[in-house]
Amino acid sequence: MLDKIASLIQKLSPGLRQVLSNMGWLFISKVIELGLSLVVGVWVTRYLGPTQFGTLTYAMTFVGMFRFATLQALKTLVVRDIARTPTSKNETLGTTFALQFAGGLITLLTAVVTIYWLQPNESLTHWLVGIIAAGTLFNAFNTIDFWFQSQIQSKYTVAAKNSAYVFMAAIRVGLIYLQAPLIAFAWARLAEVVLGSIGLVIIYQSQGNHIQAWRTNWKRAKELLQEGWLLVGAGIAIYIYADIDQLMLGSMLPDKSELGFYAAAVKISRLLDFFPMVLASSILPKLTALKETSQDDYLDKLQVYFDISTLIWLAGAIPVSLLSHYIVQILYGADFAPAGTLLSIYVWSQFNSCFGVARGTVLTIERKLKFTLIFTSMGAIVNLVLNFLLIPGYGAMGATIATIITYLIVIILINFLIKELRFIGTLIIRSFNFYAAILRIKRMTQ
Repeated sequence: MLDKIASLIQKLSPGLRQVLSNMGWLFISKVIELGLSLVVGVWVTRYLGPTQFGTLTYAMTFVGMFRFATLQALKTLVVRDIARTPTSKNETLGTTFALQFAGGLITLLTAVVTIYWLQPNESLTHWLVGIIAAGTLFNAFNTIDFWFQSQIQSKYTVAAKNSAYVFMAAIRVGLIYLQAPLIAFAWARLAEVVLGSIGLVIIYQSQGNHIQAWRTNWKRAKELLQEGWLLVGAGIAIYIYADIDQLMLGSMLPDKSELGFYAAAVKISRLLDFFPMVLASSILPKLTALKETSQDDYLDKLQVYFDISTLIWLAGAIPVSLLSHYIVQILYGADFAPAGTLLSIYVWSQFNSCFGVARGTVLTIERKLKFTLIFTSMGAIVNLVLNFLLIPGYGAMGATIATIITYLIVIILINFLIKELRFIGTLIIRSFNFYAAILRIKRMTQ
């Protein structure tokens, strides 16, 4: 059996083998994270209970409202540019690091000042927000990850980040045994980011690269921001239509347990996000190069990309929806029982991740990022209005319904309303012909 697999792999083109290898490493990374999340993460959630878990979720979501300033949205531009012009590596990486560190500092200051202003008497929430926001300073070191992604060598960042993740998972288990207070888990979150950053630096240097060679070019920074402001603006809107529901639940309902139930369902559902993210990270450089050489081949590969995205969505949503109550009971226990019903519905919103990431990849390659801002801005408005109308009467279920309607409009329907993007809508529709989709995937591997 192994010989047959090895023989099949050898028949693939070198480029495709490289993509599959990179996907394999990312997959291993996410499997490790998934495994630890299902064990340690769930254990922490059960230990904290719905109310404390809801409080921690509120603090993390609150900080997320300001994370656009960290400029993580520049990733696709940086990966694309290094893949196109490797000689600009040090200038691009150094400039990106400077921009991200400045953004992290802005995030920290604005989050702390705003939470003090909004909730002056909630000292625990102040500390949680401050500790979690401090971690955004170290997100600048993700610049190293951008480099390895551009080289389709994610195995190195997998080693660095997973080492920190595994170590801190053990620390969290220790905190549970010690009956540690809620704030200790916020400190653990910060420590994980710091250790991961140190690991990235060590791996980068060990591969013959030198951070000391990075150069900050403010003209280059201006160019990145001029093209990337659409992505940054989209990042703000994405937060609003993807995560504002949790912030509104925590703010509009006095009982944080409702947010705890909803966050538990969302957490399980979003474990499936890593499949489309792994696929996109590995395929972006290759599709970018293909676009420059053969338009027909590029479009054929795009269709296969959307075919795989559809299969990923259904392969996750169907079993999780059917088994949602058992999953919640096994993972979180009876205290989180209401999350089962929420999960059975919310998991279908994963088409947002599958098709949204695929469309985002296309828009980046096609240099049509202006549409990203249009989509996300529309989604932000729709989601805010729907959550405002539905949460007071229906609580977490209202937020769930609002999310699915928003994604349906922004991810699927809107493609058919814009002439330049109708081909993306067509790619999605064609992917639902499962017989043809499987044949296309099979042909690509032959």
